[in-house]
Amino acid sequence: MIKISIIVPCYKVEKYLPRCLDSLVNQTLDDIEIICINDGSPDNCINILQDYKKKYGEKIVIIDKQNEGVWRGRHDGVKIASGEYIGFVDSDDYVALDYAEKLYNAAVKENADISVCGFDRIDMETGRLYSREMCKSPRKNFDIRNNPERILTLNGAPWNKIYKAHLLKNMEDLDHPPKILDDMMFLLLAYIHAQKVVFVPESLVFYMIRSDSIINTIKEEQIESTYRAMLEVRNVYKKENPQLLTLIDAMAFLHLGVSLMFRLSYDPNCNMKKAIRRNLQFMDRYFPTWRKCQYLTVRYMKKNGFDNFKLWIVRWVYRVHFFRAFLAVYRFMINKLKIDIKW
Repeated sequence: MIKISIIVPCYKVEKYLPRCLDSLVNQTLDDIEIICINDGSPDNCINILQDYKKKYGEKIVIIDKQNEGVWRGRHDGVKIASGEYIGFVDSDDYVALDYAEKLYNAAVKENADISVCGFDRIDMETGRLYSREMCKSPRKNFDIRNNPERILTLNGAPWNKIYKAHLLKNMEDLDHPPKILDDMMFLLLAYIHAQKVVFVPESLVFYMIRSDSIINTIKEEQIESTYRAMLEVRNVYKKENPQLLTLIDAMAFLHLGVSLMFRLSYDPNCNMKKAIRRNLQFMDRYFPTWRKCQYLTVRYMKKNGFDNFKLWIVRWVYRVHFFRAFLAVYRFMINKLKIDIKW
C-alpha cells in the first residue's frame, strides 16, 4: 500500500521544478507516489515531468490538463491518490529528504488525522532565511473537538501537513473557489471532520518567497471572490459541524481582518480606510461572533495557554480604530527591520 501520495501542482515553474522533484524522488520513505499536475503550463514543465516519469516509473504520476488553477489541480490529484495519507508540495519549493518519513511516522504512531511539521521561509533571490516556523518544542498534540482554538495557531497553508486520505476525498468542494486565500479555505474544509493533530517540530519544508508571488500582488478587485468563498465555507460548517462556527468567525477575523487587509495595503491604488470599513461591515454581518470570540478572552487563554495572545491584541487595535496605523508599523517592521510576526 502507498503510504503517502504527494500532490505537486505545476504552472510556470520550469526553473524550480527539478529541485522540487529531486527532493521528492529521493525521500527516505519508499512507499510514496508523486502526483504532478501540469496545469496547462505554457513552459517546459510537461517535458520535465515526462523525463522524471521515464526515470522513476510508477513513483511519478502525471495529470496533464488545461489550466484551471491550483484549487482544481489539488482536487484532481486527490481523486486519484492511492495513499493512506495525502500531502502537498508547491513546485517552486522543496523538502528535506526525511520529510515524508517523519510526518508519516508521527501520524501513524498517534493514529492522527493530520501531521504538521515546521518550515523555513527563504528569499528566492538571495537565499536568505526569513524565518523558521512551527518548530517551537514542545508543541503539544491536540484534538480539534476539545481544543478547536489551536487551529488558529497553525499556519494557513497545506504544504507542511499530511492528511488521512478520507478527509480530503470526502471533503466538500466550493462552487466558487477563491482567487486568494485559497490555501486557508482548503484547510478549513479539510479540518471539518478531523480530530487528532500531531506535530513534528522540525523544519522539513523550504518555502521559497518569490517577488512575483500572488501573495505580493493582491488587488482590491480580487476580494469579492474571497468573500463569496468564505461564506460558502461557513455554510458548510453550519451544515456539517455547527459547533465550530465560533472558530470559523475567529478564522475570518484572522485571515480577512488581518492577513487580507495587510496584503491589500501593498496596493498603492487601494483606499485602505474604505477597504477596512467595508471589511468590518462584512465580518459583522456574516461572521458575527468575531468581536466576542470565546477563544480570545483572557479567561479562556489563561486556561488553554496564551497561543492566541497576539491575535487578542490585534482585535483590541481594531476596537480602538488604530488598525491603519498598526498596518503601517507592521509593514515597516517587515520591509525595513526584516521582522515578521505570525498571528
